Amino acid sequence: MTHAHADRARPGVGSYLCVRAGEALLRARLGPDAVIQTIDYGERLTIGEAHVSLHPAGHILGSAQVRIEVAGEVWVVSGDYKLAADPTCAPFEPLRCHTFLTEAAYGLPIFRWPPETEVRDAIHAWWRANQDAGRASLLFVHPLGKAQRILAMLDPSTGPIYTHEAAEQFNRIYREQGISLAPTTELNGRGEWPRSLILAPPSAHTSTWERRFGPASTAFASGWMRIRGTRRRRSLDRGFVLSDHGDWPALLRAIDETRAECVWVTHGFRGPMVRWLEEHARKALAIETHFEEQEP
Repeated sequence: MTHAHADRARPGVGSYLCVRAGEALLRARLGPDAVIQTIDYGERLTIGEAHVSLHPAGHILGSAQVRIEVAGEVWVVSGDYKLAADPTCAPFEPLRCHTFLTEAAYGLPIFRWPPETEVRDAIHAWWRANQDAGRASLLFVHPLGKAQRILAMLDPSTGPIYTHEAAEQFNRIYREQGISLAPTTELNGRGEWPRSLILAPPSAHTSTWERRFGPASTAFASGWMRIRGTRRRRSLDRGFVLSDHGDWPALLRAIDETRAECVWVTHGFRGPMVRWLEEHARKALAIETHFEEQEP
């Protein structure tokens, strides 16, 4: 398993192999009866004729690239990854290989992420402006990975922080592994909404659940906020460009660092990335996978 997001961690498999740091997240996703084997980052496991090891992907806690070596030939499956620094997970590890299977969730030149400090400051400024206006600040984020990354960057002295139960279950796991997050309160009753920042999954937007907060400003933290018009189409007041996937320059840098002779591209914008690689003297191939869901 490359990581515990729902598009990858699906029930019904006989047994699962993941990195030790991701076991608790995978268990929360799959339930107590799932058969899960764990290894440390970099630990080699022999499966038939293959030597298999898992290496940091920098996507979320416990995310991993899969390195497979058979008779001296090395393939690496990236899973989802980012190169940006993130205190909530191990940093991406470049791996030399002959063939590299990379994701391309944001595989277009338009996708370029601003510095995280700029995003952090913008979130705080929006939150404070809403406090001055007597509005709650409702920020929609992916409950696993994105929510914890934002909590790690927030200044808790700004005001109360509430999290939807979908995120709070994962917050507990992160904290149990010693990862420092801003203090949060699970949403289960009344609160100081006009002073509060509320983290909720995107599915809660425009739902009856959202109405409990009264006057509120809504925002979404996602790489998709880089596209002009996305915020307006989603009926949001603000958009913050923040992704747990690599942007266009990061994807190209990761590919270069593998020194791979062949690049397989999957998920997201496969075609454009393959064309760019071929135009720059790379052997590349677009691969369609069974699950094409993209993380926001």
